[in-house]
Amino acid sequence: MYIDHDTIIAPATASGGALTVIRLAGERAVEIADHLFRGRHPMAETRSHTAHFGTICDGERVVDEVVATLFRAPHSYTGEDTVEFSCHGSSYITAEVLRLALEAGARMAEPGEFTRRAYLAGRLDLSQAEAVADLIASSSRAAHTLASHQMRGGYSSALDHLREELLQLTALLELELDFSEEDVEFADRAQLDATMAAIACEVARLRSSFALGNAIKEGVAVAIVGAPNVGKSTLLNRLLNEERAMVSEIAGTTRDVIEEQLTIDGVRFRILDTAGIRTTDDRLEQMGIERTRQSIERAQIVIWMVDATALDTTQPLPVPDFILRPEQRLLSVINKADLYPHLVLPEPFLSISAYTGCGIEALRRALRAAVPTEALEEGAAIVSSARHYEALTIATEALQRARHGLQEGLPTDLLSEEIRAVIVAIGSITGRGVILPDEVLQTLFSHFCIGK
Repeated sequence: MYIDHDTIIAPATASGGALTVIRLAGERAVEIADHLFRGRHPMAETRSHTAHFGTICDGERVVDEVVATLFRAPHSYTGEDTVEFSCHGSSYITAEVLRLALEAGARMAEPGEFTRRAYLAGRLDLSQAEAVADLIASSSRAAHTLASHQMRGGYSSALDHLREELLQLTALLELELDFSEEDVEFADRAQLDATMAAIACEVARLRSSFALGNAIKEGVAVAIVGAPNVGKSTLLNRLLNEERAMVSEIAGTTRDVIEEQLTIDGVRFRILDTAGIRTTDDRLEQMGIERTRQSIERAQIVIWMVDATALDTTQPLPVPDFILRPEQRLLSVINKADLYPHLVLPEPFLSISAYTGCGIEALRRALRAAVPTEALEEGAAIVSSARHYEALTIATEALQRARHGLQEGLPTDLLSEEIRAVIVAIGSITGRGVILPDEVLQTLFSHFCIGK
């Protein structure tokens, strides 16, 4: 794999703040820093992990007073010599520091290049590197906790443990191949199957955690559905505490899906206000209803609203006219219940008034309770990447083939190959033991910030 040894530079902080941190890393980082920076001592003569006050100069002209921090290889983020300049946040100062460094021999870093170098230097595995981008993008406490745990290696350790067990299995099988003429079995087949069953169970657990991990990372999709004029847009506005959706007494006002975001107790929700479901000849309204059904399909939670004024108390309570998947959650809500203060509802119906706000806090609690984050808070390994989910799916299929082959008396060499396929799939998540093509790494890191 090609490793670029250029010295790279980029701002490591977002623009517009009072301070900007500019990161310089590579073989010539200290040399280039001494070309720009004037302190009490040259950077080449200072110890690692020390900070120094001085100036950035263009010849005799002072560009800015800065603090320069030195990290010598291999004890830096990328494993290379690194200097970070803390400058004032002026866009002009930032541009001048970058210009001077580029003239001295550095080049601008590509998106994610610092983190890519950290991975190539073995400072981070691939899943930890991806977690850096997730941490930067996190918009809720739960998403931050998930990314932080993955970046610290908790996720990697679970995968490494599985990989180590699989390597032990292949070692025993390949030992048998070395002694094939003696017709001996070093791997007890019953124990082998039991071990693979245990590994398959853990892989299945990790794979099933993707629904929670992806929802936390991307935001939990919540579709508000019901008949026209039931109060869906009013409920959206009430949940957000602002007027985001147009409210009208005219049925069918909402023709398209409106999406807004809401955070409840550290979890981000994406609330989808949908068009009312009814039979209509209006082509535009029909399109809106179709989008409502699509929103139901992709939602993790569906709030089904029923108008209290349309209830027939002599008949059983209505049921939704759509079917949810087992992993989806339904919250049944009776709206306008303030007009019937003595109305008694059985479980699991919630009684609310989107207009007055009555029952809204109970609905908020029900939404939060529908996202079980106990495993996350306890530090359990949770999958949040679609790439990781796909790799675990491949591992699951290979494990199934291996166990089936074991039961059918598959030759040792073919059985070993199936187990190796599992090792490759799991290894592709962390990048350990698997050589990934440069174009794969380029794709993975292309969505990173420039200075990360």
